[in-house]
Amino acid sequence: MTTTPAVTIADFDALDAAAAARTVTVWAAIPRWVDAVVAGRPYGTRAALVAHADALAREWTALDLDTALAQHPRIGERPQGSGAEANASRAEQASMASAEAATATAIAAGNAAYEERFGRVFLIRAAGRSPEELRADLDRRLGNDDETEIAEALDQLRQIALLRLEGTVG
Repeated sequence: MTTTPAVTIADFDALDAAAAARTVTVWAAIPRWVDAVVAGRPYGTRAALVAHADALAREWTALDLDTALAQHPRIGERPQGSGAEANASRAEQASMASAEAATATAIAAGNAAYEERFGRVFLIRAAGRSPEELRADLDRRLGNDDETEIAEALDQLRQIALLRLEGTVG
């Protein structure tokens, strides 16, 4: 999946700071993470960039999660806008276009229950998962306690960010 036009690691390393930050923000809209990833340049290799971004993402907090979720649509809802973030979300949720009506309805109800329970949008790495898998994970995660759910949502956000990074930097 490509979220923005693919660039080489050399191109990414050579971007001015503002352009690099715009690119990294699409991966995860967490300002302190974006700043740290941009400041880590030059990476020289894609593997070094992925490793650094991953290590930094493993330090995210519940506040970082809430910050990033301001940019994420609900599972099953069409992302609004035409920017790179919306395009990435559309590509990641492509499997929802084939969801049966009962599954889509159950996911919508699950989204509402999740938001009531946890006070935030349900986040899951949708890329590569069927609507039924998304529904099953949503149902399962509704049973999590707050601490477990924050940890799981942060890991899902990290997975999304790394997939977007890998789809951007060749």
